[in-house]
Amino acid sequence: MSLLAPVLQGYFAERLSQRQASPHTVACYRDSFCLLLRFAQQHLGKPPCKLDVADVDAALVGAFLDHLESERGNTVRTRNVRLAAIHSLFAYAALRCPEHAASIGRVLAIPAKRADSTLVSFLTQAEVKALLSSPDRATQLGRRDHVLLLVAVETGLRVSELTGLNRADVQLGTGANLRCEGKGRKERRTPLTRPTARVLGSWLTERHGEPTDPLFANRNGGRLSPDAVADLLAKHVTLAAGRCQTLNAKRVTPHTLRHTAAMSLLHAGVDTSTIALWLGHAGTKATQVYLHADLALKEAALSRTAPPQIGRARYRPSDKLLAYLENL
Repeated sequence: MSLLAPVLQGYFAERLSQRQASPHTVACYRDSFCLLLRFAQQHLGKPPCKLDVADVDAALVGAFLDHLESERGNTVRTRNVRLAAIHSLFAYAALRCPEHAASIGRVLAIPAKRADSTLVSFLTQAEVKALLSSPDRATQLGRRDHVLLLVAVETGLRVSELTGLNRADVQLGTGANLRCEGKGRKERRTPLTRPTARVLGSWLTERHGEPTDPLFANRNGGRLSPDAVADLLAKHVTLAAGRCQTLNAKRVTPHTLRHTAAMSLLHAGVDTSTIALWLGHAGTKATQVYLHADLALKEAALSRTAPPQIGRARYRPSDKLLAYLENL
């Protein structure tokens, strides 16, 4: 029997280090394994440090995935993220523990669950205006929140990219832009409009510090967490809903602001290839969802087509049995 603990430690020290995994990926995998180990301890009665590789078999992993959805309320996408972390660990374990090849193979064979495809949610210009007016700019925290929301709506940065911004990442003057490091350690620069550049310039002047200091800091001067960004956004959405009632019907997350930036570019006539580069997508496939969500674009296409000649006759079944079935 092989203990799971040294395999798990080697995975973080060797595999993720060799792959130069980002801190976000390491944190995501860490949280996934903490949840799995606590679930295994509860069901097997063994502390995590005493678990064998064979203890975490396909049956236990399957029960854990069901637990995520039924008891923790996780979405299918979150479930699949946790499964991807488990698959990555067990692919590494297959090389370290060949004696457990059969058990490991069954875990690796667990498929990802298909998720329903839904239209992306985004904010209208009126909703964006209400949201940006929500922070109290008489206070420093209110000014920080206003700048953060403005940058998020205009640039479409991921929440991890927003919280990872440093003061040195802001380039003002001619060709003002923001530098960020996105998924896969890919660096990109996103241009800024003049009004946003002026607001950022004022914020940098107010917040003195070193170039490596976070652009958006918490009360203690440290870096904001993704959860903190989600909390402040929820607070301002609630306030903005008093001025723009349509916000009450929407679930607004930091990623909604990213979708909003993409839809603004699409409405401005920017092609999907440029939007993919803007958002840091690996290809245009992920950007196609915005075309599906853009009803105005579809209506414009419909207006350029000739309507079919449709008769006004009412359909009538030719048989009593068919009539009966049609009326069910």
